[in-house]
Amino acid sequence: MPRGIARDHEEKRAAIRKGAAAYFAEHGFDRASMTAAAKHCGVSKALIYHYYDSKEALLFDILDTHLSGLVAEVEAAPRTDGLRGLVRAILQAYRGADAEHKLQLDSLSVLEPDQQAPLINLQRRLIDMMGAALQNEAPEAFEGNRNLRAVTMSVFGILNWYYMWNRPGKGLDRDEYADLVTDLVLGGIHAL
Repeated sequence: MPRGIARDHEEKRAAIRKGAAAYFAEHGFDRASMTAAAKHCGVSKALIYHYYDSKEALLFDILDTHLSGLVAEVEAAPRTDGLRGLVRAILQAYRGADAEHKLQLDSLSVLEPDQQAPLINLQRRLIDMMGAALQNEAPEAFEGNRNLRAVTMSVFGILNWYYMWNRPGKGLDRDEYADLVTDLVLGGIHAL
């Protein structure tokens, strides 16, 4: 008779994802090993391989969980505050996911194309939401989609590095930074 799934199966997977993400982000995915990731997570090599058959499978699960959660949080945010609300929702969704975010930026490309595709689709959903919010704020600035992609990606460029520039208790908090970014973007797109 096959062995059932333990009651804490998902909790263990989540802990391994979180610990491995921190390890991979700190040491670089290309230089990391499953043995060292297991040690960093406080589990045995056998246990980490029980959940993931390869380092790439673990990376995929980390990124898929991170991006799926990010999209879900941003899609669930109220649309009442337009671009400002979207920028705030994105920065709040990034909270506590610095390692996952770094891996998304640095390591997605090491996965096979069939693993990259669903992750890239999740990224595109975020990009599409930002593009729509920008167009709603200044439709005249983006007639014929002129500059829309460049401005959209510039906003993400500003947001994606918040974790590097701001530390808890120092500098602007996430909402203050979101307001600063929104004011900069709105001032800029209305000048286009």
